[in-house]
Amino acid sequence: MHWFTGLFLFFLALATVLRLYLAQRQINSVSEHRDEVPKPFAEHIELEDHQKAADYSLARVRLGMLDTVIDTLVLLGWTIAGGLSLMLGFWEGLELSPVAAGTAASVSVFFIVSLLSLPLSAYSTFSIEARFGFNRTTIGTYLGDLVKGWLLMILLGGPLIAAILWLMGQAGPKWWLYAWVLWSSFTLLLTWAYPTFIAPIFNKFTPLADDQLKQRIEQLMIRCGFRSKGIFIMDGSRRSSHGNAYFTGLGNNKRIVFFDTLINRLEAPEVEAVLAHELGQLRLHHVRKRILLSLALGLVGLALLGWLKLQPWFYSALGGTRISDAAALLLFIFVLPVFTFVFTPLSSWLSRRHEFEADAYAVAQSDASLLAIALVKLYRDNATTLTPDSLHSLFYDSHPPAPVRVARLQQIGGNA
Repeated sequence: MHWFTGLFLFFLALATVLRLYLAQRQINSVSEHRDEVPKPFAEHIELEDHQKAADYSLARVRLGMLDTVIDTLVLLGWTIAGGLSLMLGFWEGLELSPVAAGTAASVSVFFIVSLLSLPLSAYSTFSIEARFGFNRTTIGTYLGDLVKGWLLMILLGGPLIAAILWLMGQAGPKWWLYAWVLWSSFTLLLTWAYPTFIAPIFNKFTPLADDQLKQRIEQLMIRCGFRSKGIFIMDGSRRSSHGNAYFTGLGNNKRIVFFDTLINRLEAPEVEAVLAHELGQLRLHHVRKRILLSLALGLVGLALLGWLKLQPWFYSALGGTRISDAAALLLFIFVLPVFTFVFTPLSSWLSRRHEFEADAYAVAQSDASLLAIALVKLYRDNATTLTPDSLHSLFYDSHPPAPVRVARLQQIGGNA
């Protein structure tokens, strides 16, 4: 066995075992506290709602454990078992150009990966989400979303892959630098275009019609020095009863988007407090920092790929029977997450830190108690567990655990 094969299998086994271990810890923690609402929430959340959240979390975690095992087996199939080589060999056998064959093979692989994920995705939507009263997606809508996603993959991802493969073959030793410029430009353009050209393919967006709420939001935006292309309501209820709010876009193409489910559940002052938190993410440059970090990591990754593509052992150690630019790119995409999984807590920590900072900003612009009340309502309505395992949360959670976040808001409000 080649040393890199052993290293890959070690990190894959480590990631799989760690995922399953953390999932089991989460199951134990949620199950242990299922029959008692934590004291900070006892006045606002009924035991029935708390137990629903616990059961919902347990169902999702158990499905996630099955997904982890399947993902590991599929990854072994694509790599060590030679699945990627077979796919590349099929397209290369059609006597296409290297770029055309590599692009077709890449799109085919990603399409098959999407197909393999369908059973668990459908079970999650039509069984778990439906069982707990969240699913509103019809089979027609579900299939329509799949087809739209596949078409976007072909229309947007296909040309990007083709361009990168062309650079790998024609741009010389520094191809990875040119590919990074291309990928960065593509990412920024897609982020800018998403609210206007892509999101409306899947959802309907209508301007906020509530004049009183609109006036509150506009006044808040003036206080925060923020401008956007508008405030929109998304028909999230068409697919799910979960509620959310987010910002999207870049530059002068930014939009504030509220799920209609959130607008219907929160009072106007609570919506304002939630929006103040989201504005904090922008005013504190969290979005910009995350984009810059992503671009920096992309540069490092492409530089690493530039070196690996020249190493014959990189292909043979991962089940490759041929050396090509497309093989290097696909192997790298599949294998990299195995080695970077151990850094997940760092990403989660940074995200939680940003959430705390945005909460503090929101308190300065609105009211800590209103934001806390809004969050408790969202925890209840979205069936978010109030008793996560500390290690599982530390590793995965992009947002602070509910008890920690609410306690911090209460502390900030008390000191204000």
